[in-house]
Amino acid sequence: MMTTLPELARRMPKAELHLHLEGTLEPELMFALAARNGIALAWDSVEAVRQAYAFDDLQSFLDIYYAGASVLLTEQDFYDMTWAYLLRARAGNVLHAEMFFDPQTHTARGVAFATVVEGIGRAQDDAEAAWGMSSALIMCFLRHLSEDDAFATLELAMPHRRRIIGVGLDSSERGHPPEKFARVFARCRELGLRLVAHAGEEGPPAYIWSALDVLRVERIDHGVRCLEDAALVRHLAAQRIPLTVCPLSNIKLRVFPGMASHNLRRMLDADLAVTLNSDDPAYFGGYIEDNFAAAFEELPLDASHAYQLACNSFDAAFLPAEVKARFRAEVAVFFAGHMWPDRDHLICRTPEGIAS
Repeated sequence: MMTTLPELARRMPKAELHLHLEGTLEPELMFALAARNGIALAWDSVEAVRQAYAFDDLQSFLDIYYAGASVLLTEQDFYDMTWAYLLRARAGNVLHAEMFFDPQTHTARGVAFATVVEGIGRAQDDAEAAWGMSSALIMCFLRHLSEDDAFATLELAMPHRRRIIGVGLDSSERGHPPEKFARVFARCRELGLRLVAHAGEEGPPAYIWSALDVLRVERIDHGVRCLEDAALVRHLAAQRIPLTVCPLSNIKLRVFPGMASHNLRRMLDADLAVTLNSDDPAYFGGYIEDNFAAAFEELPLDASHAYQLACNSFDAAFLPAEVKARFRAEVAVFFAGHMWPDRDHLICRTPEGIAS
């Protein structure tokens, strides 16, 4: 039986590189943790929370996002949230996940940094032991706060350095350009941390240039507005700089009016190193496999695009070359075992060139 493209894309091996753990907090778990910790929520039911997920822009989402995070107080809370995500990721055939977390959201409420990172890390360890899932943790600085606050957070992170592979930059993009955090990113680079940043979602292409030139990041999170700058597109393509695109998030936050108008296909046509991810799936209507299914249902994409996106996800990951090669081999085995039109004509663009 011929496998449909949306189903193929849902089921294929993949890595997830743009996922906020606090954004995986489903309303059911939010209410369970609130009850466990004696916290009163602004909503009286799970359904009321879901009805609140009608966002006008990034800030309207963040207001609810931070309110939901208030239920996270103990190490077990962070474990339960992370474990729930890892189970969902496994169901979407995610072989490797690089997960964001926002310690400032929690330390500002009096939650110890160790409580956050050790709860998350214990779930990572258990997932690897239980089914061999690979994962890494990226600490994000909140861009609406000061760089001094980011430096203080970096200091808190140092005793837990073994748990953290890199740093990122998230929260409100408008009015908070990447260069605001130039010094702290320079320090993180000196420490050997990998560097990423949200740029070019609500902010202009200039923010992508700043993230690359000033912060010297290795990946751009979102980056969908890059197509507004032809020179930037040429640079991103030539350097194979990964872009971690989140289609359902873009629709939910009204970056695009609907999936049919999303620029994913045009980004792929421009030879950009695009990956697909879920961002904040509890709030945006779907996990990574749902993002793939929605994109392949509504955009003019084919099996070669699915294959390329799967390869890109591993090539863009912060993994040793031999591990990336092993994961790409799993992608090839998966595709070889399924039927779809023109499957003999698949190629995969890699940083080293074209592979069949």
